[in-house]
Amino acid sequence: MATEHESLTSPLLARVGEAIAQAGGWLPFDRFMAMALYEPGLGYYANATPKFGAMPQGGSDFVTAPELTPLFGQALARQVAQALAATGTDEVWEFGAGTGALALQVIEALAELGQPLRRYTIVDLSGSLRERQRATLGVHAQRVHWADALPAQMQGVVLGNEVLDAMPVQLLARRGGVWHERGVARTDAGALAWADRATALRPPLEVEGEHDYVTEIHPQAEAFVRTLADRLKRGAAFLLDYGFPEAEYYHPQRAMGTLICHRAHRSDSDPLSDLGLKDITAHVNFTGIALAAQDGGLEVLGYTGQGRFLLNCGLLELAQRADARQNAMMQKLVNEHEMGELFKVIALAPASGTAWIPMGFAAGDRTHRL
Repeated sequence: MATEHESLTSPLLARVGEAIAQAGGWLPFDRFMAMALYEPGLGYYANATPKFGAMPQGGSDFVTAPELTPLFGQALARQVAQALAATGTDEVWEFGAGTGALALQVIEALAELGQPLRRYTIVDLSGSLRERQRATLGVHAQRVHWADALPAQMQGVVLGNEVLDAMPVQLLARRGGVWHERGVARTDAGALAWADRATALRPPLEVEGEHDYVTEIHPQAEAFVRTLADRLKRGAAFLLDYGFPEAEYYHPQRAMGTLICHRAHRSDSDPLSDLGLKDITAHVNFTGIALAAQDGGLEVLGYTGQGRFLLNCGLLELAQRADARQNAMMQKLVNEHEMGELFKVIALAPASGTAWIPMGFAAGDRTHRL
């Protein structure tokens, strides 16, 4: 009998092998990452294995802020309510909604705040996660809709919590002073292995020094933001993720890059093993996101750490009504050595004559550091 490992990994490895062969023996890492995460039925986000959860005993691999505590969504909903009112819109769009926990928190908090919400649309490519979202959001079935792609035009408030980090990245490696694009090949024994090819691609900043250096560039995440800029005619977007501004991202001392894998609440740096059974992710270059947004006609309304953003949105006031466990989880959201500083929030909106300052950036805005 095939184990769960074999039933997913072997067919996915075979498909990756076919793609490598068809590409002439070398597959760019972004194409490999896309297959490992999204290959229909087999990729990590396309198969039915558990992913989100607070503890590994349930089979989960990592936890996101909405699963930690509903205080996260309740605080974010205050910002959403302000944005809906300021932009005269009545729809929320969420990308990569995971278990549906954030959607549930935002919908119910908006109702409590008395902010009208006509529709909550989830854009998610994962069929298995959609079923979990439907179960979570069953009580709000009349209001929640799912979409496979963005319409030609859209209005409303866009949310993306840990979405950008899951978009495939290109890997660049400087060896002996020469830049290469890192890809995937197969050994004579059929195993996956790294393979580098000289390239004209470069990081957006020159990395000082001649030492060996590995890093990522993010054309897909930036293309996503440009598409969002093209389609969002009225409203605002709030993207929350772990990452840095450009100067920190490409610091000479960050010589091993940010690519990392998550499985059973442990991290490793080997995306070539256990295909389809672990998450592969990279930190976000928020400067690149901001520039892509501006290229598409969006304004940057604010940028700051997640902890500061949530506190500005009234997290402490909400916590006064929560129990001890929720308050303990809240600390993880805002503490600098946990999610409070590693995670950032950027707000984007179509240029308009109506100026408004999102409450999440009322204090501690760092847009000038992008």
